[in-house]
Amino acid sequence: MLASLLTAFASNEALHAVRQARRAAIAYLAAALAALAGLGFLVGAAYVLAAERYGTVNAALAFAGGFFLLALLILLIHKIASGASARSIARQRPVELKTIGAAAALTVLPMLLRSKGGLATLFGPAVAMALYAIYRENFESDEKDPGPTDDETRR
Repeated sequence: MLASLLTAFASNEALHAVRQARRAAIAYLAAALAALAGLGFLVGAAYVLAAERYGTVNAALAFAGGFFLLALLILLIHKIASGASARSIARQRPVELKTIGAAAALTVLPMLLRSKGGLATLFGPAVAMALYAIYRENFESDEKDPGPTDDETRR
């Protein structure tokens, strides 16, 4: 793969590809500007036709209302799409984090097993958590024990 990349640079293929991409971008930009101008004239012609039929004020109000409705529709569609996208990202995030964590653990595991203190580094936190759980269980059982009841002290 590296050889083909170096060969492409040596033969100026990359330079030709960049030039071709630049020409295509300029052509698409010019076509988009021409399409926008055509759309503007189309809207203008529709306004002139509506103004002749319904009057200039009524046509202007109708076009303004139509464009405001179009803007609201675009915003509504954007809000719905962005909410769906956010939910999709929120569903995928835990899976990606688990995958990254597993990959990191598998990457570090051989190094830990080869080092002198590797097993202690690997199992140390697990042992500490187990000891803490035992301590917490014993400490909480002492607090929850209310002591002897009146019946127990009378015996």
